[in-house]
Amino acid sequence: MLNYIWLGLIVLAVIIGGCTDNLKEVADKSFEMAEFAVMKTALPLVGIMALWLGIMRLAERAGLVALLARALRPLMVWLFPDVPADHPAMGSMLLNMAASILGLGNAATPLGLKAMKDLETLNPRPGTATNAMCTYLAINTSSIQLIPATAIAVLAANKSSNPTAIVGTSIMATTCAAVAAVTMAKILQRLPMYRLPPVTGMPLKTATEPAKPAAVNSAADKAPIKEAVGLHPLQWWGVLILTTFGLFFCYLFLRMAFPVMLGLPVSPEAVNQTLFVRIVDAVSKLSIPFLLSAFPLYAMLRNVKVYEEFVDGAKDGFDVAIRIVPYLIAILVAIGMFRAAGGIDMLSRALKPAMVAVGFPSELLPMVLMRPLSGSGTLGIFAELVKQCGPDSLISRMGGTIYGSTETTFYVLAVYFGSVAIKKTRYALLAGLTADLVGVIASIIVCRLVFG
Repeated sequence: MLNYIWLGLIVLAVIIGGCTDNLKEVADKSFEMAEFAVMKTALPLVGIMALWLGIMRLAERAGLVALLARALRPLMVWLFPDVPADHPAMGSMLLNMAASILGLGNAATPLGLKAMKDLETLNPRPGTATNAMCTYLAINTSSIQLIPATAIAVLAANKSSNPTAIVGTSIMATTCAAVAAVTMAKILQRLPMYRLPPVTGMPLKTATEPAKPAAVNSAADKAPIKEAVGLHPLQWWGVLILTTFGLFFCYLFLRMAFPVMLGLPVSPEAVNQTLFVRIVDAVSKLSIPFLLSAFPLYAMLRNVKVYEEFVDGAKDGFDVAIRIVPYLIAILVAIGMFRAAGGIDMLSRALKPAMVAVGFPSELLPMVLMRPLSGSGTLGIFAELVKQCGPDSLISRMGGTIYGSTETTFYVLAVYFGSVAIKKTRYALLAGLTADLVGVIASIIVCRLVFG
C-alpha cells in the first residue's frame, strides 16, 4: 500500500503543480524536504539515539528491562503472542509506550527504535514486517497521551481561559484510537491477503512457537542482550541507597504537584492547572532525570561497568540514525511536494460538502488531512485555527483534542520501519490510519458532549 501512496503523492504533486502553475514551488520543496530529512531530522537524532540506547543498554544489563517485561507479561503476551515473554523486546516496547503516554518525545522515539531493533532479531523474513511489528506500530501511532503539551501550549499562548480543558477529551479520544488500532491490527493479520507465507527452508511454526531469525547479517541483527546471569546481588546498603534516591524524587514530586502541603507557594504556571494536570506535569518533568540517573545507579549497584556498557550501547545510535535517512527522504519529499502543489487545499475543497453533510466542522478538514502527513504542518494549521476561531471556541478545542489524540502516521512508519530496513509494511499503514480516523471521530463526538 505504501508503494502506491508514495507514487500517488509524487505524481499528483506534479500534475496539480502543473495545473496551478506551482511546478517551481514543487521542485523547490523537494530539495528543501530532502535537506530537512537529513540535516534537521536524522542528524539531530544521532545524539538523542546515542544517549537513550546507552541508557537502555544499562537497563538491559542490570535486568530492569526483563523485570519490567515480567511485571506486565499477561498483557504483552496477549498483544504480541509471537514474541517470547522474556524477550528484551517486551521491555523495550513497554518503556516506549510509557514514554509516549507521559509525552516524553525525546525519549519515546529512541526507545521505540530500540524496540523495533529487538523485534527484528525475531524476524525470519528480513525486509517484511512481522505481525508483532505491525501491531506495535499501530499502538505507537495511537498511543495514549496524558498531556497534549503542544496543543495546550498553543491555546495558552493565545490567552485561553482554560488551556488544559482538552486533557480529558484527549485521553478519551486517544483511548478510542488505541483500541481501534489494536482491533484493526488483530483483524487484518488474519486476512488471507496479509497472512505471512511459510519461511523457505524452515519448518512451519505453530502459533505459539516463537519465530527465530534466519540469519545474523549485521550488528543490528544480532541476538538481543539478555539479563546477565552473574549479576552482583543487591546488598542491604544498595537497597538503602536506592530507597534514599527514591525518597528524594518523591520529595521533588510533592514539591511540584502539592506545594501547599509542604508550605511552598504555587508556581505561576500551575495556578490555573487542575490537580490531575499538576500531577501528570510533575511526573513528565521528573521522568527523564529519574531514568537518566536511576538506571545507571541501579546498574552500578549490581556490579555492571556502567561507563563501558553505556558507550557500547550508544555506538548503535549513529548506525540507526543513518539507516533511516533514505526512508525519511522518500516520505518527506513526497509529502512536501504534494503540499506545495496545493494538494491538501484541493482535497479539502473537494471533501468539504460531504463533511458538512455529516456534521463534520469544515474548518477542521485541512488539519485532519495534514495530520498523518506532517506534524509541523498540522501545528501551523492548528495555530492559525486558534487565532481565527478563538482559543476557547468549540472548534479550537476540537482541533486541540485531535492534535493530541492522533499521530503523524507516515513519518512514524518511515522512521521505525526504516531503522530495521523493512520495505514490505503489510497492514501497518492501514491500522495506523484507522487509529487516526477513529481518533478524529472520537474527538469531535467527545468535545461536543463535554463542551456543548
